[in-house]
Formats: sequence, structure tokens, C-alpha cells
Amino acid sequence: MDRLKGSAHLFYHIVIIALSAGIVLSLHHWVTLIAQYFLTVWSFIADEKIFLVAVEIVLAVLLILFFNYLGRMWTDRKLARMARNAGMVHLFPARGFLARRRIRKLKEKTGFAREVRGIFSTGFQTLVEPNGDLHGVIQSCREAKIMLLNPEGEGATARSKILLDPEITPERTREQLTKTIDFLQELKVLQKSVRLKLYNDAPFLKLAVLGDTLWLRHYHPHFDVRKMPEYVFYNNQNNGSLFMTFYQYFLLRWNDPAMPEFDFETGELVYRDGSGNMTRRETFG
Repeated sequence: MDRLKGSAHLFYHIVIIALSAGIVLSLHHWVTLIAQYFLTVWSFIADEKIFLVAVEIVLAVLLILFFNYLGRMWTDRKLARMARNAGMVHLFPARGFLARRRIRKLKEKTGFAREVRGIFSTGFQTLVEPNGDLHGVIQSCREAKIMLLNPEGEGATARSKILLDPEITPERTREQLTKTIDFLQELKVLQKSVRLKLYNDAPFLKLAVLGDTLWLRHYHPHFDVRKMPEYVFYNNQNNGSLFMTFYQYFLLRWNDPAMPEFDFETGELVYRDGSGNMTRRETFG
């Protein structure tokens, strides 16, 4: 057996040496053949002025495209570096079914068993509907602090008048908010740590903080928020990151004494001062 392996190994080396020698010996022949072919073609086209002009034009166009590509690539790398320093890791434009499904899966992955902080209008399409972006997240989270639009406030009435959607009315807003509160109350019954506050001004940002990831969209005065792009920021511990900026925005709103907290047990709005002491209660709805 050892002799057989040694013979095979020797034969392998002989084949490699023979193949290398064959390539070296034939290299001169192939180079000569290619050179002769090139000289023959060149002698045929050397005096063809139209062909030479065409070649020059094609080469000029290719060089222009190449350098434009290099310039665009440099600009894209610069913008990518700026976005990375700002903490932005994704940008999702207004999307279709497949994109929404991908976003929902990504939110479920980043928000599973994490703290959830969010600012929404009614929260119905995001939290309550089974295909909502955060429907699964809010059920599996460890703690939730949610801010929703007060349907009795001036902001809800103003937004329903500005939007060009006839389906968005104060009555519709109140109905959706009631369903969202009922949904959150069910989670509260299941021993979920859920807190809810209501704001009175018109919605400005749709914001969701899922652990170290922040999802952001803008409530345009005249368009449905679902038609607006969505930005994703990551807490990369960079001082210039916008993650902390928007997170501080959420904390400032959440700690605003003028914003009442909804009491799931009594169905009342609880107002507190800057120290957290209760000042009054109001019946909601």
C-alpha cells in the first residue's frame, strides 16, 4: 500500500512537470500567433479614419462613464459615512407588502423582550391590527411606555381637518383610540408593565424605541404617515448620533407635567406635578 501511494505521488509530480514544460514550450507559439493576428488586423484598420474616430469616441464615452462612476461612488461613500456617524442604519421609503413584512420582522427581532417606548397618533394600525408593525413586539416586550393622541384635544380635531382623507374624522380617531386602549388594557391584565399617556397637540413624529434601535417617521400635515419614509437609528455610543437626540425628545415629552397618564383601573386621566405627585383626576371620554 505504501509503495502504491508513493508511485501515485511520483506520477502526480511527473504530470505536473510535463504540463508546465508543455505550457512553456507552447507559449512562444501562441504569443507569436496573437502578435501576427494583431498586426494583420491593425494593417487593415490603420488607414480607416472613420473606424479610428469611432474608437476614439467610444473610448471617450467609456472614460467619462468610468470617472462619473468613481465620483458617484466617492459621494455615496461620503454620505454613507455621514449617515453612520449620525447613527442612521436604514432608510425605508414608502413601501409595498413585502417591504412591510420585512420591516415587521426586523422590528420583532430588535424589540423582542426589550423596553418599548413609542409616540403614535391612535396606535391602532401599529399596535392593534394583527399585521401592524409593533403588534407582536408590544405583546412580547418587557415594558412599554406609550403616548397617544388625545381625541378630545385640539390636535386631533386640527389634524382631521387638515388631512385630505375623508375617512379620518374625530369620530374615527376616537373609535381607534378606544380600541387601542382596550388592547393595552388586556396586556395590563396579563401582568404586562404598560403605561399610557395622552398628548393634546397635533402629532409631529411617529417614534418607536425598541431597545437600542429607534424607528422614526414624520406626520406630514397633508399626507398619511404610511406614505412617509421611515428612518432607523442605532445607539452606536457616538456623541454625534441622532439616536440620543430623538430619545431625549421622547423623555422630555413623557416627563411633561401637562401630559396626563391614563389609569387603566379607573379609566381616568391622572395629572401630576414635576415631582410626580398627583394634582388632580379627570374622567376620560
